[in-house]
Amino acid sequence: MANVQARQLKDHLCFAIYACSREAAKLYRPFLDPYGLTYPQYLVLVALSESDELTVKELGDKLYLDSGTLTPLLKRMQESGFVRRVRSKEDERKVKVSLTPRGVEVRDALATVPDCLVERVGDRYPFDLRNLLERVTKLLESIHEVNHEK
Repeated sequence: MANVQARQLKDHLCFAIYACSREAAKLYRPFLDPYGLTYPQYLVLVALSESDELTVKELGDKLYLDSGTLTPLLKRMQESGFVRRVRSKEDERKVKVSLTPRGVEVRDALATVPDCLVERVGDRYPFDLRNLLERVTKLLESIHEVNHEK
């Protein structure tokens, strides 16, 4: 058997992306905590701001979350008054989700947060964040495709 050396943590792209995501989400806490929002809940607000209404499936597709993860998150958000969940009259299996007036208000109050964080981190970051976003998004799409090949 060949002598195979295990890769170190620093050599794992997935670990770097995972850890970066967790660290980036921490930057949002001071902005989200006053509203009682978690980072995934904030992402729901952002996704719903792109459409007046989405089904749970559409929202899950947008956020790369399954309904088992998304449903309890949406339930908490509804209890907090951020979203409204209504069963579709055309197809009772579908649940439509939309922002409440409070959800819109909070989304608007948080609209500048990404720019604030880019400013804060961008000073320490030596290259174009827009280019990085495009490249990571393409990587996400490729990985998603591989995960859903039949």
